[in-house]
Amino acid sequence: TFNKGNEKLPPFEDYAMRGRTYRYFDGEPLYPFGHGLSYSSFEYSALRLDRSVAGPKDPVLVTLTVKNTGTRAGDEVVQLYLRPVDPARKRARKELRGFQRVHLEPGESREVSFAVIPETDLRIYDDQAGTYAVDPGRYEAQLRASSADIRLTPSFTVGTE
Repeated sequence: TFNKGNEKLPPFEDYAMRGRTYRYFDGEPLYPFGHGLSYSSFEYSALRLDRSVAGPKDPVLVTLTVKNTGTRAGDEVVQLYLRPVDPARKRARKELRGFQRVHLEPGESREVSFAVIPETDLRIYDDQAGTYAVDPGRYEAQLRASSADIRLTPSFTVGTE
């Protein structure tokens, strides 16, 4: 993530992550994380989740179709970010949990899938318990072309078991 100007950067003596990296930055970056240039354009559609409620160990399969809507062949890097809708504790605003590069000819479509496993992909360190935990609640799977370019946002709920 490249900021538009240095006036919004936190002091370099401050090692906290607030305001730094795509995970915590809430401004408009000059170049967002995952930004790329292409001679083509791509459309995301036909989103499916294989379940809307999962336990910590239950995988959630996120599937979508990517189509090259341009006139030239090109590569698209489909990125999956996860974020809690109403976080129970302070954590990153979004976290990259998967990406796939897809080469498509003009007019060509392809399915792309990601498996989200809550116990590994949504865990956060619990200081009080001294271990990792998965907070139950609603989570959003953001399918993006970069950290600033959201295309689809399905949500699912994680329970305690």
